[in-house]
Amino acid sequence: MNGQTSGHAILENVRRYRGIASLYRQTAAFRPGQSWSLLEQAREWEARALSELEAYFAARMDYAAPLAA
Repeated sequence: MNGQTSGHAILENVRRYRGIASLYRQTAAFRPGQSWSLLEQAREWEARALSELEAYFAARMDYAAPLAA
């Protein structure tokens, strides 16, 4: 099913984005001089992951709304 495939891809993107954010946070712990910049990068990747999740659930809600009617 195409909806499942794209949904799976979105969730895979979320996993990747959160993994990248985690790496930035870990690196920040070992590079105090760059920590603010690295933590800002981590926040940006987390925001990207959140945006993907919002899009995923919005699409599911759009799909489910006609079925409920």
